[in-house]
Amino acid sequence: MKKSFISCALGMFLLLVSPMYATAMDTRQKIEMPPMMQEHMLNNMRDHLRALQEIQAALAKSDFDKAADIAEQRLGMSSLEKHGAAHMAPYMPKTMQDIGTQMHRAASRFSRTAQEAAVKADMAPVLEDFSTLLRQCVACHDSYRLR
Repeated sequence: MKKSFISCALGMFLLLVSPMYATAMDTRQKIEMPPMMQEHMLNNMRDHLRALQEIQAALAKSDFDKAADIAEQRLGMSSLEKHGAAHMAPYMPKTMQDIGTQMHRAASRFSRTAQEAAVKADMAPVLEDFSTLLRQCVACHDSYRLR
């Protein structure tokens, strides 16, 4: 009786836990590329994250010109060559490429909006464009992984 109770309790526990495991599995598409390219991409992503933090710090100080410069030089369309985008693109699915392009365009738009805010002192459009930029980051990281 005791063994059957323990077996039943264990079975019930596993039934309850199984759905949690299923939802915890990483369902993002794995991107295959040579290890050297993976490291290059991860370094780019880390620099993007640092740039986003630096932008946020500049915005907290109302230093809109600095935020604009960081956005354009490190994330915007002007940064594509520096990041080796042309070399990375062949390893990315088309939808990932599209999200990346949208992110770089959003960064350039944010840069222009931040420059305007330096004159207008209106934070709402700046925050809206910053949110649009971050939304592209989230879309990519929600959909794809390297490891």
